[in-house]
Amino acid sequence: MEEDAGNGGFRKRMKPSEEEEKGDSKDEMSIDNIENEETETKLLASDEMELNIAQILDKIESFTQTVSNLLESGKTMFKELSNEFEERLIMIHKEHVEKWQEEIKELRLLDASNEETTSVLQNARYLIQNPSIEP
Repeated sequence: MEEDAGNGGFRKRMKPSEEEEKGDSKDEMSIDNIENEETETKLLASDEMELNIAQILDKIESFTQTVSNLLESGKTMFKELSNEFEERLIMIHKEHVEKWQEEIKELRLLDASNEETTSVLQNARYLIQNPSIEP
């Protein structure tokens, strides 16, 4: 029994009539049907969402792998280019150094030849300036 403030005491709980019971039963059944449909929809939506999420995660993984592969191939390509560049630059340097060393060698030979020629000319000048009378 429930206490009722307006009744100053207790009030009897009344039993619902049969029509009300039937109406309530119909309402409960339709509510149950709606809840079941919503649950099924949520489950279907959840399964569909999970599938969509899984597909997106697969795309992320695939894209990540593609980027990783591109980075690796780019590193390899740049390393190869770097090695080729280094080798070519070293070869150019070597060629120039050899060319300049050859120029230095030629200059030294020319200098030695000039020194020899200068010595011969100085001797000739000396002889011209100091003629000897000896026959």
